[in-house]
Amino acid sequence: QVQLVESGGGSVQAGGSLRLSCAAKGLTYSSRCMGWFRQAPGKEREGVAAINTDRSITIYADSVKGRFTISQDKTKNTVYLQMDSLRPEDTAMYFCAAGLRNVQSCTLTTVDLAYWGQGTQVTVSS
Repeated sequence: QVQLVESGGGSVQAGGSLRLSCAAKGLTYSSRCMGWFRQAPGKEREGVAAINTDRSITIYADSVKGRFTISQDKTKNTVYLQMDSLRPEDTAMYFCAAGLRNVQSCTLTTVDLAYWGQGTQVTVSS
């Protein structure tokens, strides 16, 4: 059974930092994209960042470039999202997602996504 287990969410003040983790269990971690998405109340889910697990090529949404960093630990089948300089508009439920195996051209859309985590809440106060 595939599980994406997220952790690290919480509440911080604007300007603060959080680090999210997503441990992938029950799937072959290599040769796919792993990504982070977020959804605020009343808004559509949007892609935040993604990483190619073989080559560690990363992409980011314009809204988080320079503030968020996606990374991975292949030995732990875990992907991270380091979030710095957080803003109130970053408040959302954050979801980890795993792409289809052998689809290595990562995007920030939900196309070609195979699995989702349960989500972790991030709240940034002003």
